[in-house]
Amino acid sequence: MSGPETGPGRIGRRFAALAEAGRAGLVTFVTAGDPDADRSMAILRDLPAAGADIIELGMAFTDPMADGPSIQAAGLRALDSGQTLKRTLSMVGRFRGGDEATPVVLMGYYNPIYAYGVAPFLADAVAAGVDGLIVVDLPPEEDDELCRPALDAGVNFIRLATPTTDEKRLPAVLRHTSGFVYYVSITGITGAGSAASGAIGDAVARLRRHTDLPIAVGFGIKTPDQAAAVARIADAAVVGTALVDRVADALANGGDAVTSVLTLVGELGDGVRTARGET
Repeated sequence: MSGPETGPGRIGRRFAALAEAGRAGLVTFVTAGDPDADRSMAILRDLPAAGADIIELGMAFTDPMADGPSIQAAGLRALDSGQTLKRTLSMVGRFRGGDEATPVVLMGYYNPIYAYGVAPFLADAVAAGVDGLIVVDLPPEEDDELCRPALDAGVNFIRLATPTTDEKRLPAVLRHTSGFVYYVSITGITGAGSAASGAIGDAVARLRRHTDLPIAVGFGIKTPDQAAAVARIADAAVVGTALVDRVADALANGGDAVTSVLTLVGELGDGVRTARGET
């Protein structure tokens, strides 16, 4: 088995609690600053009460190459509203004022972190209460850029594994991974489709042969039934595109983006919690 231990931080404690409860977790992705600072903060603050076990907070970026149209649009809305990486870290700090338990993982691309400066970024992230990073455009060969400094600072570095990550590549992907492994269940961008549960089950079983870290599965999960199907197989189900679509739909139709997102999170959370027969 390869990969660092989960560790005693918030992510490790949350997955330990989920395992003790005999259920999978719900990981929710929203873009920081979407659709604006106030409503984004309202969504972030209430995600745990709605049903989120772990929060992925997107760092808005102009060129999100792994993301589909929905999350690209969310990032542009956030940038248009004035969102910056510094403001994203400030949001996490304010969230921590009312919630010391829920893990928060920043997800995005290396360019904004590089422009901020790795050392000051990590210092500010730790001070704000960030628990982990998912940086999709830094391969293992570049671990000295951010991964290893993050681990040294006590911030989990979460890697993506995909259907095309073969047996030869997987050890390198897992070598410095910590917190959990994020399995991307489809080949393509976010929101592009969904994988069959059989294929996900085979992939999760293969990953478990290589690591003791929890495995979260994302990309293509949009409904409570789909989230429940993944929750029967993996340690967590990740939902993002469906949530940012709720923001877009509310904006287009004059609805309440905050309530719409949180309502869907509640439905997804119910699906995940009852997937293995819990009540």
